[in-house]
Amino acid sequence: MMYSIRITFGGQQMLRRKSYQDLLKWKNGTKGKALCIIGARQTGKTTLIREFGKNEYEHFAEINFVTDKKAADVFSGKLTAEEIITNMTAYLQKPLEVGKTLILFDEIQECPEIRSAIKFLVEDGRFDYIESGSLLEVRYRDIKSYPVGFEQMLSMYPLDFEEYLWANGVQEQTIFYLRKCYEHKEKVSESVHETLCKLFYSYLVVGGMPQNVQIYVDTHDIAKVILNQRSILDLYRLDIARYTSENEKLKIKAIFDSISAQLNEKNRRFKINSIHPDARILRYEDCFNWLADAGVALPCYNVTEPQTPLQLNEKRNLFKLYMNDVGLLCASYMENIQFDLLMGNVDINMGSILENAFAQNLKSNGFELHYFDSKKIGELDFVLQKGLSTELLEIKSGKDFKKHPAMNHAMQTEQWKFEHCIVFSKFNIEVENGILYLPWYMIMFFQQQKEPEQMIYEIDLSSLSQNS
Repeated sequence: MMYSIRITFGGQQMLRRKSYQDLLKWKNGTKGKALCIIGARQTGKTTLIREFGKNEYEHFAEINFVTDKKAADVFSGKLTAEEIITNMTAYLQKPLEVGKTLILFDEIQECPEIRSAIKFLVEDGRFDYIESGSLLEVRYRDIKSYPVGFEQMLSMYPLDFEEYLWANGVQEQTIFYLRKCYEHKEKVSESVHETLCKLFYSYLVVGGMPQNVQIYVDTHDIAKVILNQRSILDLYRLDIARYTSENEKLKIKAIFDSISAQLNEKNRRFKINSIHPDARILRYEDCFNWLADAGVALPCYNVTEPQTPLQLNEKRNLFKLYMNDVGLLCASYMENIQFDLLMGNVDINMGSILENAFAQNLKSNGFELHYFDSKKIGELDFVLQKGLSTELLEIKSGKDFKKHPAMNHAMQTEQWKFEHCIVFSKFNIEVENGILYLPWYMIMFFQQQKEPEQMIYEIDLSSLSQNS
C-alpha cells in the first residue's frame, strides 16, 4: 500500500504527496547520504520537507539561502565539519540533538558551497540532512566539488492525477475499486466513470501545482486558480531572466513562450524555425536543455524505431516540448479555454492539452518520454520502455477513438514486438483485437517498474575448491 500523508500549507491542512514515502525510505534505509530534492519551482518541495521533519524527528532546523542572504556565510571558506556545525548552532540558536535532528538546507542554488560541504557533514554523522532547491541542474558549474557518493537525488513533480483525487476528497475505497477494474480489465460503473471524467476535466484546467490545487479545493474558483497560474508563469520568466546569460536569455524566453503554440500545431513537433527563420537546432540546444534541467519543460524525443533500448534510438533533433504542468499550459493560452474543458468539450483542438497531461503523469510515474513518427507507419503519441519491453500509448480526444492506423501498422510490423498497446479516451474499459482501451483517468495506474529494494546474487564456490 502506498504510504502518504496530508501536509499543511501556511498553517492550513493541505495535500497528500507520494514523495513522503521516498523520504521515509531514505530516513529508514539510506545511511551515509544526504537527500537532495530537485524540481521546478512551486512543486511543493519545501512544504513536504518541513512536515516530514516535524513528524519524523524530535528536532527540525531550516536554513534558507534566499530569505537570509547571510546564511551562506556559515559555509564560506575551507571549513571542517566541526567548524560548520559550530557556525550552524550559532546561526540557528536552537538545540541540535545528535541522532534526532533533521536539518533542511533550502534554496541551495543560492549557496553552491553547501553542495561541497555536505560530504563532510554526512561523514560527521551527527545529523540528517536534506537539501532542496530549484534550478540545481542549470547551476552545476558553480559547484567547486561535487559530493559524489554522499547525496541521494529525488525529483519532485506537480501532483499526479491520483494525488489530485486525494486532494478532492475521493475515498481510498473508490481508488481501490478503480485499480481493480484496471487490473482485471473490467468496465467501471457508469456513475463512477462519469464522475471521474469530470474530475479529469478539472485536472486539465487546475493542473497539479500544489498552490493551484489548494485554491481550487478551498474555493472552486477557477478565476483565482488562473490568476495564480499566471503568477507562476511570470516567476518562471523571471528565473530565465535571472539565471541565464545575456546571450541565451531571449532565446530561452522565446522557446518557453512558444510551447503552447507549438503543441497546437498538427503534429505537435517543436519547429525551431518558428522562433526565428534562420534558427538552427545546434545553436538552440543549450536553451532547450536549460528549460528541461530547470524542470519547466518536458522534452519528448522521436525514436528511429519503437523498440528497446529507446534511448539509443533517439533522434535528438526531433522532439515535442511539453509544459511541466497541464494547468500552466492552459493558462498560457490566450483564448479562454477553461470553460470548454470543464464542460467536457475536449475535441480535436484540445488534443495537445490531453497529451500534456499524459506527458507529466508519465514523467512523474518514472517514464522517459519518446514518440515515433514515420511516413510509412504514421505517428505514435508515446512509445515507452518498461523494463526490456516496449509499450505503445495513443491519446484520443474524440469519438473516433478506435481509429488508430499508426498503431495498427506498428502492430503488423513483423520485426517489432510490443508488450501492450493502449488507447486512452473518454470511454470505458474495453479490449478489442489485442488493444486495451482505457479511460483517461486510468493513467494514474500506468507506472514504471520499480527497482527491487534488494537484489542479492550469490555464487556457490564449493565446486572450485573440490577440483583444485
